[in-house]
This record gives sequence, C-alpha cells and structure tokens, in this order.
Amino acid sequence: MKYTQSTLDKLEAIPEQTGYVLRYERGNFQSGYCILEEKKVVVLNKFLQTEGRINTLLELIPQLDINTELLTEEAKKLYLDIIAKLEAEENGQ
Repeated sequence: MKYTQSTLDKLEAIPEQTGYVLRYERGNFQSGYCILEEKKVVVLNKFLQTEGRINTLLELIPQLDINTELLTEEAKKLYLDIIAKLEAEENGQ
C-alpha cells in the first residue's frame, strides 16, 4: 500500500461512510487512536504523519463495526482487502 494522501483519504472514507466521526486531536494515545464506541467517534493522534495515520487506520478499521452495505464500491473493495490481508496474516502465524 502506498503511503500517500490519496490512500489516507480512501481509508478515512471507510469509517466515515458507516457513520463514524474521525477526529484528529492531541492526546496520550498509546496506539495512536481512541475509539468511543457508543458515539461512533474515532480520535486519532494529530501528530502522526501520513504514514503513521495510514498504519493506524489499517490497524483500527478491522476493530470497527463496519456495515459494508453503506460503503461505496471502491470503499467496500478496500475494506474487504484489509480484512482479507488481516485474516491471511492471522492464518500464517
């Protein structure tokens, strides 16, 4: 995956299209993010550079309750690719 602003925008669209609010704030996040499940808010560390933001979203997205019916075709394909890659990594260990 390329570490570009375009990739970041595509990753940010996945939770946003399913009702999550992404916010970049400062804070003491050990993992670079904080999830407020009841309010569907995800707070990401605003001091992360593009590469860090992409890696954080790749780690975060599988943990969210994503309804693929709400995603555009492009976002759905990217989401399924992320999940497939995660499952392949888990099965390979």
